[in-house]
This record gives sequence, structure tokens and C-alpha cells, in this order.
Amino acid sequence: MPESKTALPAGALAEYLCEDAGYFLHGGRLLESGHSAWQAYEVWETPRFGRLFRLDGCFMTSERDEFHYHENIIHVPGLAHPRPRSALIIGGGDGGSAEELLKYPTMERIVLAELDEKVVDISRRYLHAVHRGALDDPRVDIRIGDGLRYVMEEAPARGDRYDLIVLDLTDPVGPAEALYATEFFAACRALLNAGGALSLHIGTPVYQAERVQALVRRLRGVFAHVSPYFLYIPLYGSLWGLACASDTLDPQALSASEVDARLEARGIATLQHLNGAVYCAQFALPNHLRALLA
Repeated sequence: MPESKTALPAGALAEYLCEDAGYFLHGGRLLESGHSAWQAYEVWETPRFGRLFRLDGCFMTSERDEFHYHENIIHVPGLAHPRPRSALIIGGGDGGSAEELLKYPTMERIVLAELDEKVVDISRRYLHAVHRGALDDPRVDIRIGDGLRYVMEEAPARGDRYDLIVLDLTDPVGPAEALYATEFFAACRALLNAGGALSLHIGTPVYQAERVQALVRRLRGVFAHVSPYFLYIPLYGSLWGLACASDTLDPQALSASEVDARLEARGIATLQHLNGAVYCAQFALPNHLRALLA
């Protein structure tokens, strides 16, 4: 057993996952911090995760860990789709979701609607290992502004439609809260092409069970097919939930061999987390999650 320690080391980076639990890292070196018009930001160099980015004291992404989240939020709907050509990312200013979307040879256009220009600036300067140049790819159209307004007003007025919509957001509090509402999910559904899908993270069922339950319920009130799936994300300190929602697309219909065949056919050969067996296994829910989401 490891030695018991009751006090956090000096300079520890701690994050609460609920009012009575959380976890910490230490040994990091602060590279930059400040306040944008929207939120407090920090960039750290850490021994465990390499460069690490936080917003309002919450861990967002890191160089060594980002693939768990980004591969799953993108490739679960992306591989289920027969030919994704266009995508909308709400949030995602670190560029990790855009980088995964650009792995599809059919992808022609990605709109990235990020509220906070500082997130994009920080990512360009510190997080190349996360976005790998995707933020400057000519197929990526970065729009700094309110994602809510873009979905509810700007995109419908222009007749924009997408094969995939990715809600790559902070937790549903503060500026992001309205982006998890039933009305917003319905507006996203209206922007999807036939056969399109929405993906998002829904939180940790260990520490935020009511949030996970409520978000799945809202999604089911809008979409015909809602597929929650779960994996452990080290940077987030817990089992974490994501969901794919669509009127026609069902990622659970794919077999492991079909997923592997699509990865090969589309030339997506550099994934660190996802393969056919893992893709399918993440939909297998233990009984306590079946009960939570029944």
C-alpha cells in the first residue's frame, strides 16, 4: 500500500469533482495564467501529463492524455457515419477535436465556434501536441463568438447543415450551461444532415450521477437514438460519460470487425485508445449504470 498522506503537497493542483471528493496533481511548473473576458486560464508543465491546460480551476486537456477524450468524442459518431464531409464543433478551442476530424479523408469543412479567443491563442502557443496544426488547417473555419447564437440564429439563417456536431464544452455551469439545455439540443438536431449525429460529454456517473441522468433524459427527448458510453479518463480523475445522439445513426449497430475495417479503409491508423473491440465494449453498461439511465 502507498504511504498515507493527509495534507496536499505545496503547489498541488486540485480539482473538486463534487462537494466532497476530488483529486490532485503536484510537481507542476506554471507557464502562464491570467483572465480572459470569460474565464481564468492556466497552462502548466507537469511530470504526469506534460503540458496541461485549466479553465476556472478545472482540468481541460493535456498533451499526454487528450487522446482518451478526443478519439472517443469524434470517432464513435465519425466511424458510424458512412461518409462524414462536414462538422461543427461548439467549443473545442484546443483543436483536439478538429485534429481527429481531419483524419477522415472525406472531411471537407469544419466550423469551430469557440467563445473565448484566448483558448485558441493558448492552444496555438502551448498545445501543438494536442491540435497538431489543425487550428491552421484551411478546412477549419474558426469563428470566435457565442456558440449558442451560432446554432440558434446564424447557422439557420445561412442554411448551414452538418454531418457531425460536436459539443466540446466545459461543464454545464456558467457560460456553457445553456448549451446543455433541451432547446439547444433541438436546435443542433435541426442543423444535422440526414444520417447525422451529435456527440458530447455528459460527466462522471460516480460524482455527478444526477447530471449524467438529466442530460441523457434531455437527449432522449430530442433524438430517436441516444447511445451513452463510458471510459476512464485519467486527467478527469474518474469514469467519464459521453453520448452519441441521432435520429438514424446507431453506433451500437457496428461490430468490432466492422469498426476495424472502417478504420483501415479510411486510413485512420494512429489512434492510441480506440479500436473495434474497445468501440463496442464502451457501450456495455454495468448494472448500476443501466439503472441510472433506464
